[in-house]
Amino acid sequence: MGEYFSERRSAEVVNGRMGPAMDPRLRAVMGALVTHLHAFVKEVSLTQEEWARAVDFLTRTGQLCTRERQEFILLSDVLGLSMLVDAVGNRRPPGATENTVLGPFHVEGAPFRAMGASICLDGKGESCLFAGQVRTTDGTPIAGACVDVWSDNAEGYYDVQEPDRQPKWNNRGRFVTGADGRYSFVGIKPVSYPIPDDGPVGQLLQALGRHPFRPAHMHFMVSAPGHATIVTHTFDGTDAYIGDDAVFGVKETLVAPFVPVTDGTVQWRSEFDFVMVADA
Repeated sequence: MGEYFSERRSAEVVNGRMGPAMDPRLRAVMGALVTHLHAFVKEVSLTQEEWARAVDFLTRTGQLCTRERQEFILLSDVLGLSMLVDAVGNRRPPGATENTVLGPFHVEGAPFRAMGASICLDGKGESCLFAGQVRTTDGTPIAGACVDVWSDNAEGYYDVQEPDRQPKWNNRGRFVTGADGRYSFVGIKPVSYPIPDDGPVGQLLQALGRHPFRPAHMHFMVSAPGHATIVTHTFDGTDAYIGDDAVFGVKETLVAPFVPVTDGTVQWRSEFDFVMVADA
């Protein structure tokens, strides 16, 4: 017979009921989860009323989830969990480009465009030339790397958020590097925007005294055979929210220069190199 429940050994009792044939990884993860949850309840002396409010919050969070909106991922984002899981799963040597969160607005199958082409289809915003090189940690250029990019428009919305207002594939495209490993394309200087804050997660942010804004950024997914895919952003370091990203996505190494251009071709230029790590 198993041990009876007690406050002092609550986690041990619960974990002791696991079956002998469990998957070892599931046993480790669930055991740690139970241990930390029970320790949390004891540390804060969680009341029944507070737990009921938490259950209601989680219920409402689930009820808001649809194919177009994942409120639980948003919750993970604002608690910094998405960034932490990403960091643990994508540890790289110094000098390699760091990952950040994918975000909810990536779309598979963006059109391949000619190197240097514009991804801005609505003609709005301040034009910006994005350019740089994809290379290995020893400096070797990587040919055939796919640079998949996407951003919001000048009003802070992605095309999938406004399918009736924006052209399909607006501010999206894929570019393939040549022998020199270089990429370039024309987009817009991105703008900051709020994450959806009209649901339970927005209410939580308000209760915590936090805003819902993300600093201006361009999304990149860089892939090449034999190398670990980079999923990241480059950030405008002058943005008002650069040090206060609602989802904790900013890393110091991902802050890119945005330099004014005066020759009449574009209004801004942003240079950023991507350093890839070979697959283990």
